[in-house]
Amino acid sequence: MSGKKTFIFVAVGSHGDVHPIVGIAAAMKARGHRCVMCVNGHFRSLVERNGLEYIEAGTAAEYLEIIKNPDVWHPRKGGKIVLEMAVSRLLKPAYEGLLQHWQQEKFVLVSSPLCISARLLHETHGVPLVSTQLQPVVMRSVHEVPGLGLPMPKWVPHWLIRAMFWAVDRAIVDPILCPRLNEFRRELGLPDVTRPMNGWWNSPQRIIGLWPAWFGAPQPDWPPQTRLAGFPLYDERTAEPLPPELETFLAEGTSPIAFTPGSAMRHGKDFFEAAIGACEKLQRRALLLTRFAENIPGHLPPSVLHVPYAPFSQLLPRCAAVVHHGGIGTLAQGFAAGIPQLLMPMAHDQPDNLLRLQRLGAGDGLRPTDFTPRNVAEKLGRLLADAAVQQRCRELRQRIADDHPLDTACALLEAHADKYLTHDE
Repeated sequence: MSGKKTFIFVAVGSHGDVHPIVGIAAAMKARGHRCVMCVNGHFRSLVERNGLEYIEAGTAAEYLEIIKNPDVWHPRKGGKIVLEMAVSRLLKPAYEGLLQHWQQEKFVLVSSPLCISARLLHETHGVPLVSTQLQPVVMRSVHEVPGLGLPMPKWVPHWLIRAMFWAVDRAIVDPILCPRLNEFRRELGLPDVTRPMNGWWNSPQRIIGLWPAWFGAPQPDWPPQTRLAGFPLYDERTAEPLPPELETFLAEGTSPIAFTPGSAMRHGKDFFEAAIGACEKLQRRALLLTRFAENIPGHLPPSVLHVPYAPFSQLLPRCAAVVHHGGIGTLAQGFAAGIPQLLMPMAHDQPDNLLRLQRLGAGDGLRPTDFTPRNVAEKLGRLLADAAVQQRCRELRQRIADDHPLDTACALLEAHADKYLTHDE
Protein backbone atom coordinates (compact mmCIF):
# COMPACT_ATOMS: atom_id res chain seq x y z
CA MET A 1 0.00 0.00 0.00
CA SER A 2 1.58 3.22 -1.17
CA GLY A 3 0.67 6.06 1.16
CA LYS A 4 -2.38 7.83 2.48
CA LYS A 5 -5.49 7.89 0.27
CA THR A 6 -8.93 9.45 0.55
CA PHE A 7 -12.03 7.26 0.72
CA ILE A 8 -15.64 8.41 0.70
CA PHE A 9 -18.07 5.86 2.13
CA VAL A 10 -21.77 6.08 1.26
CA ALA A 11 -24.27 4.11 3.37
CA VAL A 12 -28.02 4.14 2.77
CA GLY A 13 -30.53 2.62 5.18
CA SER A 14 -30.99 1.96 8.91
CA HIS A 15 -28.40 1.36 11.65
CA GLY A 16 -27.97 -2.19 10.35
CA ASP A 17 -26.90 -0.76 6.97
CA VAL A 18 -24.76 2.05 8.35
CA HIS A 19 -22.91 0.30 11.21
CA PRO A 20 -20.82 -2.07 9.03
CA ILE A 21 -19.64 0.75 6.77
CA VAL A 22 -18.77 3.00 9.73
CA GLY A 23 -16.77 0.10 11.17
CA ILE A 24 -14.77 -0.28 7.95
CA ALA A 25 -14.26 3.48 7.61
CA ALA A 26 -12.99 3.70 11.21
CA ALA A 27 -10.58 0.82 10.54
CA MET A 28 -9.32 2.55 7.39
CA LYS A 29 -8.81 5.78 9.33
CA ALA A 30 -6.77 3.85 11.91
CA ARG A 31 -4.56 2.69 9.01
CA GLY A 32 -3.76 6.31 8.17
CA HIS A 33 -6.29 7.19 5.46
CA ARG A 34 -8.63 10.14 5.17
CA CYS A 35 -12.17 8.74 5.51
CA VAL A 36 -15.42 10.59 4.89
CA MET A 37 -18.91 9.20 5.58
CA CYS A 38 -21.83 10.28 3.39
CA VAL A 39 -24.96 9.30 5.34
CA ASN A 40 -28.35 10.57 6.44
CA GLY A 41 -28.29 13.26 9.12
CA HIS A 42 -29.82 10.79 11.60
CA PHE A 43 -26.38 9.13 11.85
CA ARG A 44 -24.22 12.24 12.13
CA SER A 45 -23.38 11.77 15.81
CA LEU A 46 -22.38 8.14 15.17
CA VAL A 47 -20.02 9.25 12.40
CA GLU A 48 -18.46 12.05 14.42
CA ARG A 49 -18.03 9.88 17.54
CA ASN A 50 -15.78 7.69 15.41
CA GLY A 51 -13.67 10.65 14.34
CA LEU A 52 -14.83 10.50 10.73
CA GLU A 53 -15.64 13.39 8.44
CA TYR A 54 -19.31 13.80 7.58
CA ILE A 55 -21.34 14.65 4.47
CA GLU A 56 -25.13 14.81 4.77
CA ALA A 57 -27.23 12.71 2.40
CA GLY A 58 -30.80 13.47 3.44
CA THR A 59 -32.04 14.94 6.70
CA ALA A 60 -32.80 13.19 9.98
CA ALA A 61 -36.43 14.32 9.62
CA GLU A 62 -36.66 12.55 6.25
CA TYR A 63 -35.29 9.34 7.77
CA LEU A 64 -37.80 9.39 10.62
CA GLU A 65 -40.59 10.11 8.16
CA ILE A 66 -39.70 7.01 6.13
CA ILE A 67 -39.51 4.62 9.08
CA LYS A 68 -42.83 5.90 10.44
CA ASN A 69 -44.49 4.25 7.45
CA PRO A 70 -45.50 0.68 8.49
CA ASP A 71 -45.37 -0.41 4.83
CA VAL A 72 -41.56 -0.25 4.99
CA TRP A 73 -41.81 -3.68 6.66
CA HIS A 74 -44.44 -5.08 4.30
CA PRO A 75 -43.15 -8.13 2.33
CA ARG A 76 -44.24 -6.63 -1.02
CA LYS A 77 -44.49 -2.87 -0.41
CA GLY A 78 -41.28 -2.45 1.57
CA GLY A 79 -38.90 -2.95 -1.34
CA LYS A 80 -40.83 -0.47 -3.48
CA ILE A 81 -40.59 2.23 -0.80
CA VAL A 82 -36.82 1.72 -0.46
CA LEU A 83 -36.22 1.84 -4.22
CA GLU A 84 -38.38 4.93 -4.66
CA MET A 85 -36.42 6.64 -1.89
CA ALA A 86 -33.15 5.81 -3.65
CA VAL A 87 -34.14 7.54 -6.89
CA SER A 88 -36.52 10.28 -5.71
CA ARG A 89 -34.49 11.67 -2.79
CA LEU A 90 -30.86 10.74 -3.37
CA LEU A 91 -30.18 10.41 -7.09
CA LYS A 92 -29.39 13.94 -8.23
CA PRO A 93 -28.37 15.58 -4.90
CA ALA A 94 -25.92 12.79 -4.05
CA TYR A 95 -24.44 12.84 -7.55
CA GLU A 96 -23.87 16.59 -7.49
CA GLY A 97 -22.42 16.54 -3.97
CA LEU A 98 -20.01 13.70 -4.69
CA LEU A 99 -18.97 15.27 -7.99
CA GLN A 100 -18.09 18.49 -6.20
CA HIS A 101 -15.77 16.56 -3.87
CA TRP A 102 -14.21 14.70 -6.80
CA GLN A 103 -13.38 17.98 -8.52
CA GLN A 104 -11.58 19.12 -5.37
CA GLU A 105 -9.76 15.88 -4.52
CA LYS A 106 -9.52 12.40 -6.06
CA PHE A 107 -10.83 9.53 -3.91
CA VAL A 108 -12.08 5.95 -3.90
CA LEU A 109 -15.87 5.77 -3.59
CA VAL A 110 -17.13 2.93 -1.38
CA SER A 111 -20.88 2.70 -1.73
CA SER A 112 -24.04 0.83 -1.02
CA PRO A 113 -25.66 -0.08 -4.37
CA LEU A 114 -28.76 1.86 -3.27
CA CYS A 115 -26.70 5.00 -3.83
CA ILE A 116 -27.17 4.79 -7.59
CA SER A 117 -25.40 8.13 -7.92
CA ALA A 118 -22.11 6.39 -7.15
CA ARG A 119 -22.48 4.13 -10.18
CA LEU A 120 -23.27 7.16 -12.36
CA LEU A 121 -20.23 9.04 -11.10
CA HIS A 122 -18.06 6.06 -12.03
CA GLU A 123 -19.49 6.16 -15.57
CA THR A 124 -19.22 9.90 -16.13
CA HIS A 125 -15.90 10.67 -14.42
CA GLY A 126 -14.15 7.37 -13.90
CA VAL A 127 -14.31 7.60 -10.11
CA PRO A 128 -12.81 4.38 -8.64
CA LEU A 129 -15.80 2.53 -7.23
CA VAL A 130 -16.21 -0.31 -4.75
CA SER A 131 -19.71 -1.68 -4.15
CA THR A 132 -20.47 -3.16 -0.74
CA GLN A 133 -23.20 -5.75 -0.31
CA LEU A 134 -24.39 -6.65 3.18
CA GLN A 135 -26.24 -9.90 2.50
CA PRO A 136 -26.07 -12.73 -0.05
CA VAL A 137 -29.75 -12.43 -1.01
CA VAL A 138 -28.84 -9.55 -3.35
CA MET A 139 -26.39 -11.68 -5.35
CA ARG A 140 -28.51 -13.21 -8.10
CA SER A 141 -27.61 -16.77 -9.05
CA VAL A 142 -29.35 -19.64 -10.82
CA HIS A 143 -27.31 -22.03 -8.66
CA GLU A 144 -28.44 -20.70 -5.28
CA VAL A 145 -31.64 -18.74 -5.66
CA PRO A 146 -32.29 -16.10 -2.98
CA GLY A 147 -34.90 -17.31 -0.52
CA LEU A 148 -37.60 -14.67 -0.36
CA GLY A 149 -39.87 -16.74 1.83
CA LEU A 150 -39.62 -20.24 0.41
CA PRO A 151 -36.53 -22.20 -0.72
CA MET A 152 -36.29 -22.87 -4.47
CA PRO A 153 -36.34 -26.62 -5.27
CA LYS A 154 -33.10 -27.90 -6.84
CA TRP A 155 -34.95 -29.39 -9.82
CA VAL A 156 -36.15 -25.99 -11.12
CA PRO A 157 -34.32 -25.42 -14.46
CA HIS A 158 -31.95 -22.49 -14.80
CA TRP A 159 -33.87 -20.97 -17.72
CA LEU A 160 -36.97 -20.72 -15.52
CA ILE A 161 -35.02 -19.01 -12.74
CA ARG A 162 -33.63 -16.47 -15.24
CA ALA A 163 -37.19 -15.89 -16.47
CA MET A 164 -38.26 -15.29 -12.88
CA PHE A 165 -35.56 -12.64 -12.41
CA TRP A 166 -36.60 -11.02 -15.70
CA ALA A 167 -40.26 -10.93 -14.64
CA VAL A 168 -39.40 -9.37 -11.27
CA ASP A 169 -37.36 -6.67 -13.00
CA ARG A 170 -39.91 -5.86 -15.65
CA ALA A 171 -42.93 -5.90 -13.32
CA ILE A 172 -41.47 -4.35 -10.15
CA VAL A 173 -37.95 -2.94 -10.32
CA ASP A 174 -37.81 -1.24 -13.73
CA PRO A 175 -41.05 0.75 -13.36
CA ILE A 176 -39.72 2.20 -10.09
CA LEU A 177 -36.08 2.87 -10.98
CA CYS A 178 -35.82 3.35 -14.72
CA PRO A 179 -37.97 6.44 -15.45
CA ARG A 180 -36.11 8.82 -13.09
CA LEU A 181 -32.77 7.07 -13.52
CA ASN A 182 -32.85 7.26 -17.30
CA GLU A 183 -34.15 10.81 -17.31
CA PHE A 184 -31.11 11.83 -15.27
CA ARG A 185 -28.80 9.68 -17.41
CA ARG A 186 -29.95 11.59 -20.50
CA GLU A 187 -29.12 14.88 -18.74
CA LEU A 188 -25.62 13.47 -18.22
CA GLY A 189 -25.31 12.32 -21.84
CA LEU A 190 -25.54 8.63 -20.97
CA PRO A 191 -27.65 5.97 -22.72
CA ASP A 192 -30.67 4.42 -21.02
CA VAL A 193 -30.30 1.26 -18.94
CA THR A 194 -32.77 -1.55 -18.38
CA ARG A 195 -32.86 -4.02 -15.51
CA PRO A 196 -30.40 -1.98 -13.39
CA MET A 197 -30.54 -4.48 -10.51
CA ASN A 198 -29.47 -7.30 -12.82
CA GLY A 199 -25.82 -6.38 -12.42
CA TRP A 200 -25.56 -2.72 -13.48
CA TRP A 201 -26.00 -1.28 -9.98
CA ASN A 202 -22.78 -2.96 -8.78
CA SER A 203 -19.31 -1.62 -9.50
CA PRO A 204 -17.68 -3.29 -12.52
CA GLN A 205 -14.34 -2.94 -10.67
CA ARG A 206 -14.86 -4.46 -7.22
CA ILE A 207 -17.72 -5.83 -5.10
CA ILE A 208 -17.09 -6.66 -1.43
CA GLY A 209 -19.59 -9.01 0.21
CA LEU A 210 -19.71 -8.38 3.95
CA TRP A 211 -20.38 -11.96 5.04
CA PRO A 212 -18.29 -15.15 5.25
CA ALA A 213 -18.38 -17.97 2.69
CA TRP A 214 -19.89 -20.39 5.22
CA PHE A 215 -22.96 -18.13 5.37
CA GLY A 216 -23.26 -17.46 1.63
CA ALA A 217 -20.82 -19.35 -0.57
CA PRO A 218 -19.67 -17.68 -3.84
CA GLN A 219 -21.58 -19.01 -6.85
CA PRO A 220 -20.25 -19.66 -10.39
CA ASP A 221 -22.42 -16.90 -11.90
CA TRP A 222 -21.60 -14.18 -9.38
CA PRO A 223 -19.71 -11.22 -10.89
CA PRO A 224 -16.01 -12.19 -11.07
CA GLN A 225 -14.97 -8.98 -9.30
CA THR A 226 -16.69 -10.15 -6.07
CA ARG A 227 -14.70 -10.88 -2.93
CA LEU A 228 -15.98 -11.81 0.54
CA ALA A 229 -14.63 -10.16 3.68
CA GLY A 230 -16.83 -11.56 6.48
CA PHE A 231 -19.19 -9.90 8.98
CA PRO A 232 -17.70 -6.53 10.12
CA LEU A 233 -19.55 -6.76 13.49
CA TYR A 234 -19.21 -3.05 14.28
CA ASP A 235 -21.78 -1.99 16.92
CA GLU A 236 -20.60 1.21 18.67
CA ARG A 237 -18.92 -0.81 21.42
CA THR A 238 -16.09 1.73 21.66
CA ALA A 239 -18.45 4.70 21.55
CA GLU A 240 -21.37 3.62 23.71
CA PRO A 241 -20.89 1.26 26.73
CA LEU A 242 -23.62 -0.76 28.39
CA PRO A 243 -26.00 1.48 30.40
CA PRO A 244 -25.56 1.18 34.20
CA GLU A 245 -29.11 -0.08 34.71
CA LEU A 246 -28.45 -2.85 32.21
CA GLU A 247 -25.22 -3.86 33.95
CA THR A 248 -27.15 -4.11 37.20
CA PHE A 249 -29.94 -6.14 35.59
CA LEU A 250 -27.50 -8.60 34.03
CA ALA A 251 -25.63 -9.08 37.29
CA GLU A 252 -28.73 -9.71 39.40
CA GLY A 253 -30.08 -12.89 37.83
CA THR A 254 -29.94 -15.56 35.16
CA SER A 255 -29.07 -14.78 31.55
CA PRO A 256 -32.05 -13.03 29.92
CA ILE A 257 -33.47 -13.45 26.44
CA ALA A 258 -32.90 -10.36 24.30
CA PHE A 259 -35.70 -9.10 22.02
CA THR A 260 -35.36 -6.50 19.25
CA PRO A 261 -37.49 -5.94 16.13
CA GLY A 262 -34.75 -3.82 14.49
CA SER A 263 -33.38 -0.34 15.00
CA ALA A 264 -35.79 1.29 12.53
CA MET A 265 -38.97 -0.50 13.68
CA ARG A 266 -41.43 2.03 15.07
CA HIS A 267 -44.38 -0.40 15.09
CA GLY A 268 -43.15 -3.11 17.46
CA LYS A 269 -45.77 -3.07 20.21
CA ASP A 270 -47.19 -6.51 19.34
CA PHE A 271 -43.67 -7.94 19.11
CA PHE A 272 -42.79 -6.83 22.64
CA GLU A 273 -46.12 -7.90 24.13
CA ALA A 274 -45.53 -11.38 22.71
CA ALA A 275 -41.98 -11.29 24.11
CA ILE A 276 -43.17 -10.53 27.62
CA GLY A 277 -45.89 -13.18 27.46
CA ALA A 278 -43.48 -15.83 26.17
CA CYS A 279 -40.93 -15.15 28.92
CA GLU A 280 -43.66 -15.35 31.56
CA LYS A 281 -44.55 -18.81 30.23
CA LEU A 282 -40.90 -19.88 30.22
CA GLN A 283 -40.17 -18.19 33.56
CA ARG A 284 -37.21 -16.46 31.94
CA ARG A 285 -36.00 -12.90 32.23
CA ALA A 286 -36.37 -10.63 29.22
CA LEU A 287 -34.49 -7.66 27.83
CA LEU A 288 -36.37 -5.39 25.40
CA LEU A 289 -34.32 -3.21 23.04
CA THR A 290 -35.83 -0.32 21.09
CA ARG A 291 -35.22 3.41 20.74
CA PHE A 292 -39.00 3.94 20.45
CA ALA A 293 -40.35 3.76 24.00
CA GLU A 294 -43.95 3.98 22.77
CA ASN A 295 -43.61 0.33 21.70
CA ILE A 296 -43.08 -0.83 25.29
CA PRO A 297 -46.03 -1.62 27.62
CA GLY A 298 -46.37 0.88 30.45
CA HIS A 299 -45.75 -1.43 33.42
CA LEU A 300 -43.00 -4.05 33.16
CA PRO A 301 -42.51 -6.82 35.74
CA PRO A 302 -39.16 -6.90 37.62
CA SER A 303 -38.01 -9.74 35.35
CA VAL A 304 -38.18 -7.48 32.25
CA LEU A 305 -35.99 -4.48 31.41
CA HIS A 306 -36.23 -2.02 28.53
CA VAL A 307 -33.16 -0.14 27.24
CA PRO A 308 -33.01 1.98 24.07
CA TYR A 309 -29.74 0.48 22.82
CA ALA A 310 -26.79 -1.67 23.86
CA PRO A 311 -23.76 -2.81 21.84
CA PHE A 312 -24.55 -6.42 20.94
CA SER A 313 -20.91 -7.52 21.13
CA GLN A 314 -20.99 -6.70 24.86
CA LEU A 315 -24.58 -7.71 25.54
CA LEU A 316 -25.42 -10.89 23.62
CA PRO A 317 -22.67 -13.13 25.09
CA ARG A 318 -24.41 -12.54 28.44
CA CYS A 319 -27.84 -13.57 27.08
CA ALA A 320 -29.41 -17.01 26.68
CA ALA A 321 -30.88 -16.31 23.22
CA VAL A 322 -31.79 -13.43 20.92
CA VAL A 323 -35.16 -12.94 19.21
CA HIS A 324 -35.23 -10.46 16.34
CA HIS A 325 -36.44 -9.47 12.88
CA GLY A 326 -33.72 -11.24 10.92
CA GLY A 327 -31.57 -8.26 9.99
CA ILE A 328 -28.10 -9.31 8.87
CA GLY A 329 -26.30 -7.24 11.51
CA THR A 330 -28.20 -8.71 14.45
CA LEU A 331 -27.91 -12.18 12.94
CA ALA A 332 -24.12 -11.84 12.71
CA GLN A 333 -23.86 -10.62 16.30
CA GLY A 334 -25.92 -13.62 17.41
CA PHE A 335 -23.46 -15.94 15.64
CA ALA A 336 -20.53 -14.13 17.28
CA ALA A 337 -22.15 -14.52 20.72
CA GLY A 338 -22.73 -18.24 20.20
CA ILE A 339 -26.39 -18.20 21.24
CA PRO A 340 -29.59 -19.56 19.61
CA GLN A 341 -31.69 -17.16 17.55
CA LEU A 342 -35.42 -16.96 16.86
CA LEU A 343 -36.39 -14.78 13.90
CA MET A 344 -39.61 -13.05 12.93
CA PRO A 345 -38.78 -12.07 9.32
CA MET A 346 -40.96 -9.44 7.71
CA ALA A 347 -39.43 -8.18 4.46
CA HIS A 348 -36.27 -7.40 2.45
CA ASP A 349 -33.39 -9.84 3.15
CA GLN A 350 -34.94 -11.24 6.33
CA PRO A 351 -36.66 -14.38 4.92
CA ASP A 352 -33.45 -15.42 3.17
CA ASN A 353 -31.43 -14.86 6.34
CA LEU A 354 -33.83 -17.14 8.20
CA LEU A 355 -33.36 -19.93 5.65
CA ARG A 356 -29.59 -19.69 6.05
CA LEU A 357 -29.88 -19.70 9.85
CA GLN A 358 -32.01 -22.83 9.72
CA ARG A 359 -29.57 -24.57 7.36
CA LEU A 360 -26.77 -23.81 9.81
CA GLY A 361 -28.79 -25.40 12.63
CA ALA A 362 -28.42 -22.38 14.94
CA GLY A 363 -32.01 -21.15 15.19
CA ASP A 364 -35.55 -21.06 13.88
CA GLY A 365 -38.28 -18.62 12.90
CA LEU A 366 -41.93 -17.63 13.08
CA ARG A 367 -44.05 -15.63 10.65
CA PRO A 368 -45.37 -12.34 12.05
CA THR A 369 -48.91 -13.75 12.12
CA ASP A 370 -47.67 -16.67 14.22
CA PHE A 371 -45.61 -14.57 16.61
CA THR A 372 -47.75 -15.16 19.72
CA PRO A 373 -46.66 -15.72 23.34
CA ARG A 374 -47.45 -19.43 23.11
CA ASN A 375 -45.60 -19.99 19.85
CA VAL A 376 -42.60 -17.90 20.86
CA ALA A 377 -42.34 -19.75 24.18
CA GLU A 378 -42.59 -23.12 22.44
CA LYS A 379 -39.90 -22.32 19.85
CA LEU A 380 -37.56 -20.75 22.39
CA GLY A 381 -38.01 -23.64 24.80
CA ARG A 382 -36.96 -26.11 22.09
CA LEU A 383 -33.94 -24.06 21.02
CA LEU A 384 -32.71 -23.59 24.58
CA ALA A 385 -33.08 -27.29 25.40
CA ASP A 386 -31.55 -28.67 22.18
CA ALA A 387 -27.95 -29.75 22.78
CA ALA A 388 -27.26 -29.94 19.03
CA VAL A 389 -28.36 -26.30 18.56
CA GLN A 390 -26.17 -25.19 21.46
CA GLN A 391 -23.17 -27.05 20.02
CA ARG A 392 -23.73 -25.58 16.57
CA CYS A 393 -23.89 -22.08 18.03
CA ARG A 394 -20.55 -22.62 19.76
CA GLU A 395 -19.01 -23.83 16.49
CA LEU A 396 -20.21 -20.74 14.60
CA ARG A 397 -18.90 -18.49 17.37
CA GLN A 398 -15.46 -20.02 16.88
CA ARG A 399 -15.65 -19.58 13.11
CA ILE A 400 -16.34 -15.89 13.54
CA ALA A 401 -13.54 -15.57 16.11
CA ASP A 402 -11.14 -17.03 13.53
CA ASP A 403 -12.14 -14.44 10.87
CA HIS A 404 -10.48 -11.05 10.29
CA PRO A 405 -13.17 -9.21 8.32
CA LEU A 406 -12.01 -5.63 8.86
CA ASP A 407 -8.43 -6.46 7.89
CA THR A 408 -9.69 -8.23 4.76
CA ALA A 409 -11.99 -5.37 3.76
CA CYS A 410 -9.29 -2.76 4.37
CA ALA A 411 -6.73 -4.69 2.33
CA LEU A 412 -9.18 -4.91 -0.59
CA LEU A 413 -9.85 -1.16 -0.43
CA GLU A 414 -6.17 -0.29 -0.26
CA ALA A 415 -5.42 -2.51 -3.24
CA HIS A 416 -8.20 -0.79 -5.17
CA ALA A 417 -6.79 2.64 -4.34
CA ASP A 418 -3.29 1.59 -5.39
CA LYS A 419 -4.66 0.34 -8.71
CA TYR A 420 -6.95 3.22 -9.64
CA LEU A 421 -5.57 6.30 -7.89
CA THR A 422 -2.31 7.43 -9.44
CA HIS A 423 -1.16 9.79 -6.70
CA ASP A 424 -0.68 9.92 -2.95
CA GLU A 425 -2.76 12.36 -0.98
